[in-house]
Amino acid sequence: MLTFPEMVMRGRVPNRDFLHLYGPGSLWVLAAVFTLFGVSLGAERAVGYLQHLGVAFGLFRLLRPWGPWVAAGGACLGAMMVLTPSGLSAMAWVGGVALGLWALSVGIDATEVDDGPVARRRALVAGLLAGIALLYRLDLVLAIGAAGAIVAASLDKPRRRRVLLGVAAGCAPYVVHVAVAGPWVTLHGLVLEPVFALRGGRHLPLPPNPLRFDGFLQGAGALDQPAWPLPAPGGPRQLWLWCLALVVVGAVLITAGVLSRRRTGRIRMLAIAAFSVGLFPQALQRPDSTHLAWVSCVAFAVLPAAVIELWSVLRRTPGTDEQTSRLLGVGALAVPAVLLLVVAPYFTYRSYAEATAQSFGRRLPEGLIEHDGRRFPYKRADAVAAANEMLPVVDALTRPGDRLIVGPGDLRKTPYSEAFLYYLLPDLVPGTRYIEMDPGIANAVDSKLPEELARADVVILSTIRDDWNEPNDSLLYGPNTPNEVLARDFCLARSFGTDPFDPGRGLYELYLRC
Repeated sequence: MLTFPEMVMRGRVPNRDFLHLYGPGSLWVLAAVFTLFGVSLGAERAVGYLQHLGVAFGLFRLLRPWGPWVAAGGACLGAMMVLTPSGLSAMAWVGGVALGLWALSVGIDATEVDDGPVARRRALVAGLLAGIALLYRLDLVLAIGAAGAIVAASLDKPRRRRVLLGVAAGCAPYVVHVAVAGPWVTLHGLVLEPVFALRGGRHLPLPPNPLRFDGFLQGAGALDQPAWPLPAPGGPRQLWLWCLALVVVGAVLITAGVLSRRRTGRIRMLAIAAFSVGLFPQALQRPDSTHLAWVSCVAFAVLPAAVIELWSVLRRTPGTDEQTSRLLGVGALAVPAVLLLVVAPYFTYRSYAEATAQSFGRRLPEGLIEHDGRRFPYKRADAVAAANEMLPVVDALTRPGDRLIVGPGDLRKTPYSEAFLYYLLPDLVPGTRYIEMDPGIANAVDSKLPEELARADVVILSTIRDDWNEPNDSLLYGPNTPNEVLARDFCLARSFGTDPFDPGRGLYELYLRC
């Protein structure tokens, strides 16, 4: 989210010039922000902050009919869960979900407003927001499509046409993207590569292994966590319980939505449930804490509304007094709050407490890599020291405009890349389309990486993630051709740091064309 937008600023096109698995919307927004305020971590995080606020207030707006306690409490739960996996990073998923929540909220309003012109305007805005959400993440089509179908079925034809017009307008920039990148390239980058080529190297077993972490980065991150004061299952078992709880919550939401529709004739709960469950594939294809949180931030946040709806059905009462409603709202809000405390406290409450403590200057483990006026926080002290030593050397041995490729220590296996190095070396041009080094793509038989290496001027290999170990195809080796090109055309200029698993290699290795 730092490198890609800067490449867009320089005229590079997603899918055509670099591998990007999602819609171009978030990159265009970040590129515009960087153009106005400069390329910086602060500018990127500011956009991320606004996206997180969008999720929180989108949930608040959706939950208002169930009272202020439910609306405020659900929004806080959602904000806590969506914030903890990746901090304030301006991830496309968070921005897309925020836009989807607002589209759903405004769309439901269009079904409940009697004023024709006002309803038609809201229908148009709802469609526009939904279209822009798809511009961020095309895979949100399941959630937006399911909820949108329920909303559209409750609208008259003029309002329905406004929704479709808004969706078309929001998605219209895809026409520009396809025209510039090319139809086949766009289809390949947005659909074929993420669904078919990448899935084998990124999916994790379902359900999660209750005895060990399946996700490599999650296991690495668990090594440096504060103590939790309450009794709790182990981290891997929490993920197993969280995944199970998410499925149960989804069933409760759908049940409450159907019963609410039958009881009141309103579609709000059913549409919210459809949107929430439509997000589930994101978690089920890779059930680690990040993807579970990205889905649970909606499902668990709206669970109190479902509890209230089910309570109303069971009691068969048309309404309650103000005090009873308030107590019911607090009790319903306690259901997801306690559920998360029981099944997944490490990845919700503890992570949020950790982030809060760091806001007040406590437990600040990150080092800071700084170069050319740019900064990047990094947790490993040895990697920080090695990178800070390396970057000035790279400047001294290269010229502006030289083509840089950053990759793992063995180019036959490409599960990860220290892509932030492109951001910290702005005078060098990214020389590969595989910025992230995704497995099954960058090391595929038909990969263009060997050709790109033959044209590159400087290569930085990082052995930091060479011990990557996930139960999927990311462990598979591709052709040795990239390593052969590296050995043929490049000479090792210098190593920085020491790989703890292979003392004969550095954490970072700088290669220059011989």
